[in-house]
Formats: sequence, structure tokens, C-alpha cells
Amino acid sequence: MIPLTLSQLADAVGGELVLAGVDSADSVVSGAVDTDSRLIGPGGIFVAKPGAETDGHLFVDAAIDNGAAAAIVERVVVTRRPLTQIVVPDAVQALADLARDVVARVRSAGRLRIVGITGSNGKTTTKNLLARVLEDEGETVAPKASFNNEVGAPLTMLRVTHTTRFLVSEFGASAPGAIERLAGLVNPDIGVVLMVGLAHAGGFGGIEATFAAKSELVRAVRPGGLAVLNADDARVSAMAPIAAEGGVSVRWFGRGAGAEVRADDVVVSARGTSCVVTADGVSAPLRLRVLGEHHVMNALAAIAAATALGVSLADCVARLETVELAERWRMQPLGSDRVRIINDAYNASPDSMAAALRTLAQITAPDERTVAVLGAMSELGEQSDEEHDRVGLLAVRLGIKRIVVVGPDARRMYLEAVAQGSWDAEAVFFETADAAYDYLMTELRDGDRVLVKSSNSAGLRFLGDRLGESFS
Repeated sequence: MIPLTLSQLADAVGGELVLAGVDSADSVVSGAVDTDSRLIGPGGIFVAKPGAETDGHLFVDAAIDNGAAAAIVERVVVTRRPLTQIVVPDAVQALADLARDVVARVRSAGRLRIVGITGSNGKTTTKNLLARVLEDEGETVAPKASFNNEVGAPLTMLRVTHTTRFLVSEFGASAPGAIERLAGLVNPDIGVVLMVGLAHAGGFGGIEATFAAKSELVRAVRPGGLAVLNADDARVSAMAPIAAEGGVSVRWFGRGAGAEVRADDVVVSARGTSCVVTADGVSAPLRLRVLGEHHVMNALAAIAAATALGVSLADCVARLETVELAERWRMQPLGSDRVRIINDAYNASPDSMAAALRTLAQITAPDERTVAVLGAMSELGEQSDEEHDRVGLLAVRLGIKRIVVVGPDARRMYLEAVAQGSWDAEAVFFETADAAYDYLMTELRDGDRVLVKSSNSAGLRFLGDRLGESFS
């Protein structure tokens, strides 16, 4: 975090300053901010966040042991050693308020440019691709993993310093209004909307509510800023009038000829995806090492934002071609040439499930065998049964040779696959990942290409890791 006096820190969060030891209101703190006492280092600021399973106030002493200089708390904590505390009504809100204050100070004093990214799928991959492009231009701060919620997003924002040139923020939506609150902390210069799909639709009450939630980012872009929108997604395209109302211009990306940043001649292989990218009339070949045709759109979004920030298309391409893995558990190649495992089991929605299955079919040679290990998709609400049926149907229509369905919440995929003619051990069902692992260790053979795909809650990412290690 940038240097602040304890008084400035207390003012930023609207808290009561309770000094301890030799501290005064003018004492300066500048350490990293975190809600995990284990990650606090010397000079750090610990935010004692109450949680569903435990309470951060129980770990203030642990934060002191790790070198904390101050703690933001909802009640004064009696500690073994003196520690200045700032008492606030709501620690999570205080974290957001501090992020807003710090980013505003940095922005007013320097040349910080802020990009916000949202979408039903692809946020983390696009964030990583864009950060890779921008980091060669100047100091870039981007979320670790999927730090995109009410805690992760502010923690990322608080990593900016007076030398930071770019902040790339990823915004997830747990409920209507979430993106509005998070993006409103920084009012991005550029807002990127990737797609509006059924991911988390159950939590919002349907696809139209999901559209409204994602459009909150466009509304949060500062006047005079830019909305980077997916021209191929009708719901994202419908956000253009919202941008115009806020005095925000639009830059389009997509596969169609009308997009300012587009891709042609897309070819998918087991080594990645190649295409020709055109940005504002200038074209260049791109060879993405990240698996999956769907990542072309994520790359286009990153290029659209980066070129709007002044990066040349040639530099964008050269930097994107160095990226080997978008993120752990996202189309992650494991195993060996003998048995290749693709572990894509961190998130799943109907759109991403379909994209992953198509990729499996595309990258498997005629003399090789496709194996799909599938788990449940979460947060689909009343559409869950229908969408799980669709996945089973798609797997059969794509000619997947072995369909291995894991977990009771995913059972409909198996039933639909059988109903569509996938029987005689082509489709199998297991209650647990351990049972599926035992089966796969006897079933997999040389030349198999194996996709492991599910939502995070299904836990199949660990099954993918086990298979990858077993066949490495």
C-alpha cells in the first residue's frame, strides 16, 4: 500500500483510531493489506474480517507475530502486545473504502490507467492475457488467481503504488449490484465485457438479470472512457446504448467483419490456436499456446483494450505468444504425449462446458480417443436440469468415445448420454472422484486425450491433478 499516516488511514475507512505503543496519529504505515493473518508481513495492515466459519478478530495476535503495524477491526481486541487498531462498523466495507481512497490518491498524482473486466466466462484468462501485454509497458497490478469479489478486488486495488501505470481489475458478480459497488470504487478508464451467459444465472434469477448485472461495469466506466464490447454476443452488444448514455465510447471485438479487433482463419490444434488478428485495419498472425478456440475471443478482448491504451498490435501479439497457460485448472495440459490430460475443472457453465468439449474433439487426432470426465455445473437455478441434459447430448453428438460422469449433481449428463445412444460402457457414472480415478486408471490407454471439466464445487480439479501426475 502507498504510505499513509494512521490518521489518514482512519479517515479513509471512517474509523476510530485507537493508538497503542509508541504510535501517534502521524505515524506512517505502508505495508501490504490482507485479511489473512498468515500473509501479513512486517509493517502490514490486518483487516479482521468476520467469516462464515471463523472470525478474523481471533487472529489479530497472529498478525502481530507476523509483523502487523495496525489492524482494522469491528471491535477492540485485547492483544498480547501493543497494536494500533482502527475500529469500524464493517471491516469489509472499510476494506473497500480504503481501496477507493488509495486508488484515488495514486490516480490524482500520476498516470494510472484502470481496466475492469467482467463476463460470464473468460474473466481470469483475459485478465492474465491483458496483464501480460501491459507489464512490458510499465508496472502493472492485476488480481492473483480469481480475486474478483468484495474482498479480492479491493485487496488487488490496494497493491497499487505511485509508480503503478496499469491496474487490471476483474469483477465477479455474486448478486445484483456487486459489480456496481466494486467497479464504482475505481470507475475504470476501460470496461471490458466478454459475454453474458448462464454462469451464475440461478443466483440472479435468469439471463436478463445476468445482463443487468454485467452491464453495471459499463455504467461504472468514467465519462470519456471506453467500453470494449463483444460484437458477437447480442446481449453484450445491447450495452452500447448504456455506454452512450454515460458518455463512454465503444470499441468492438469479435469474429465478424464489423469488429474493430477481429480474428480470421482460426485453426485449432493440440499445440494451441492460430489465427490472423486485425486491429484497426492492421493484421498480424497470432499463435496462442493456450488451448481452446474460445480463448481467441479472450485474446481479442485483451488486444482491444491494450491497443486502446497505445500498445501496438505487433507488441500485443509477441507478448501473447509467450503465454503458455492462462491459469492453473483452466485448460491446463497435464500428463504426457502418451495420455494427455486437460484439467479445466475450476469453473464450469453451459457455455464453457460446450467450448471445452468442442476443443477436446478438435485437438484429438483420428487415431486417438476422446475421454470426457464431467462433473456438475453450479448456480444454474431452475435451468440446471435442462443444461446438464444439454451437456450429455452434446458429448454424444461430438462423438466423445468415453463419457465419465462424476457426482450425483451431474447424474443427468450420464442419463442423457445413455438416452442418446451412448451405452455399452461408452458412458459411465460414479458417485465419487475416487471411484472415477480407480476406473480411469484401468481404462485409459496410450493415445487418449482426456478432458476433466466441472465447477469448482465439484472438486474434479484435484482428480485432474491426480491423473496428470499418474500419466506424467
